[in-house]
Amino acid sequence: MARRPGAESEAGVTFAEKLAEFAAGIRPGQLPPHARETIRLLMIDVAGLCVAARNTDYAIAARGSAVSAGRSTAIGHAGAFGPYDAALVNGTAAHGEDYDDTFEGGPVHAGAVIVPAILAAAEHRSLSGDAVVKGIAAGIELMCRMSLVAPQATHKACFHPTAIFGAPAAAAGVAAALDLPPEKIVHAIAIAGSLAGGIIEYLSDGSSTKRLHAGSAAQSGIRAALLAEGGFTGPLTVLEGQHGFYKAFAPSKAPDFAPLLNRLGTDWVLETVAFKPYACGTMTQPYIDCAIELARSGVRADDIAGMVCETAEGYVHRLWEPLAFKHAPPNGYAGKFSIPYCVAVGFADGKAGFEQFTDERVADPELRALAAKVSYVVNPNDPYPKNFTGHIRATLKDGSVREARKPHMRGGAHEPLSAHEILSKFTDNARFGGWQPGKAAALAEALDRIAVGGPADLTLARG
Repeated sequence: MARRPGAESEAGVTFAEKLAEFAAGIRPGQLPPHARETIRLLMIDVAGLCVAARNTDYAIAARGSAVSAGRSTAIGHAGAFGPYDAALVNGTAAHGEDYDDTFEGGPVHAGAVIVPAILAAAEHRSLSGDAVVKGIAAGIELMCRMSLVAPQATHKACFHPTAIFGAPAAAAGVAAALDLPPEKIVHAIAIAGSLAGGIIEYLSDGSSTKRLHAGSAAQSGIRAALLAEGGFTGPLTVLEGQHGFYKAFAPSKAPDFAPLLNRLGTDWVLETVAFKPYACGTMTQPYIDCAIELARSGVRADDIAGMVCETAEGYVHRLWEPLAFKHAPPNGYAGKFSIPYCVAVGFADGKAGFEQFTDERVADPELRALAAKVSYVVNPNDPYPKNFTGHIRATLKDGSVREARKPHMRGGAHEPLSAHEILSKFTDNARFGGWQPGKAAALAEALDRIAVGGPADLTLARG
C-alpha cells in the first residue's frame, strides 16, 4: 500500500489501513450463515421502516430536499434519485421512529446508516447482490466495532455515536461494495473522518435532527468512497492520530483499539445486532417489558404510589434528566427518550408502537400523572454499555412492593427476535405506511433476491 511520510502508527500500519484490508478481503460466499442471514434481515427491517415513515413530516421534508435525479430508490417515494439524496431520505426514514436495529455494545444504529448507503450506491452503479452483501458486512462490522473503542465517551462529548461512527463505516462499506482496493478504501475511511458530525441537543426539545444523523452519515459515506475512488486523500492516522477521530469525538477516554481488531474477520459482531420490539430509544426497551409485566400481574395505575428504577449512570443525562422534562415530554418524539414516559405508556397500553408516541398520546393527562410517579436510582454495577437491563420497584398505596427486572434487552443477543417476528414487523410497518400486503411481499422477495446475489434493483419500492 502506498504510504505518505508521517502516516505510520507505532505498529507500522495504521488502524484505518488494517480496516481497509479487512473490508477489501471480504468474500460474501465465505460469510458465516448467521452473518448473511442477519444482513438479509437488516435489509428487510430497514425497508419496512422506510415505508412506515414515508408520509411523516420529516420524511417528506427529507424527500423535498432532494435535488438530483438518478437511478437510486427512496423507498416508498415516487421517482428515482442520485445516490446521495436516496441515502439521505432512506437513512432519515429508517431511523426516524427509533424502531431500527441497535448494537448493544455501542450503542449504535448501524442498519439505518449502512443499508441505505450500500443500496443507494448499488443501484447507482448497477452492482450485484454479492457486492451489496459485501458492503453491508464491511460497514455493519466496522461501525459496531468502532463504537467499542471508547464506550460512552462519544455521548459524553455531546455527539451521537450513530452519526459519528456511521460516516467512516459507511465509507468503508460503499468502497468495499465498489470493489476498491485497500489503498482506496483507507482513504475513504480517512475522508469520512472529516465528514462525520451530529450533536445530541435534540434531547432538549424532541426536534428532528437525530433522525437526520443516520441519513447524513449514509450520504457522507457514499461521498467519501467516491472521492477516494477518484484519487482524493485523507490522513491514514485518522483514527489514532494526535488530531484524529477519537481525540475529537471521544476526548474523555483513552481509546482501546483492541475491540476494533480482535478476531476481525473471524468473529462477526454483526451477528449480535439487536432488532427492536418497540419504537423508542434502545435503553428504554427493557423498562417497557418490566412495566408490561407489572400491569399483567394485576397492578393498577391507581394503586401505585411511586416507581423507582435502577439505572446506569450513562443513561441519566439522556433518558432521565431533567426529570421534570422527562415526566412531561413536549411531543411524541421526545417521549421516545424518556424512561418515565415509556414506563407509563408500556404499563397503560401493553405495547410501544407508533401509536404510543404520537403528540396526542404523550399529552394524555393520565399518562403524565403515571409518568410523574417514576424516578430512578443509579446502580453503580449496571453492566451498560455491554448489556441493557431494566428494573422497576413499584410501591403501592397499601405499602406493598412489586418488582420487575429484565437482565437484558428482548430482541438482542440474549433473546433475539425470530426471522418470522422480524418479517411480521416489516409487514406491519409497510401496512402502517399505506402499502397493501402484496406490495410489501414483493419488496421482501426483491430483498431476498439481493441477499442471494441477484441484481440490486428496488424499482418496485417506488411510490
